[in-house]
Amino acid sequence: MTPTESSDAAHPVNGLDEVVHQRVRLGILTITHEARRVEFGYLRTQLELTAGNLSKHLSVLEEAGLIEIEKGYEGKRGRTWITLTAAGNTALIEEIGRLKQLIARVETADPTEDR
Repeated sequence: MTPTESSDAAHPVNGLDEVVHQRVRLGILTITHEARRVEFGYLRTQLELTAGNLSKHLSVLEEAGLIEIEKGYEGKRGRTWITLTAAGNTALIEEIGRLKQLIARVETADPTEDR
């Protein structure tokens, strides 16, 4: 098959979610999924980000309804906790599924075959 020919199914890369797929946001969703509830400082450290950069990514995810942000106190120190929403969990699982499809295509492709 040549690159101009159409196939029955769209290539899995076309289904990647721009909000989820960005490296930092994928990291936020993955860490939050693993921890269920994660503190802002922990995310900042794990993802090696500035507070401002992390805040911007969290805002994108919150506006998309993929996370919830809760502000409060632990003792006298202000804290921010991030929780994955049901929509965020679904979006992460779907993104991982598409990535698995891409990996399978690469692993099974015959590079000598014309497309």
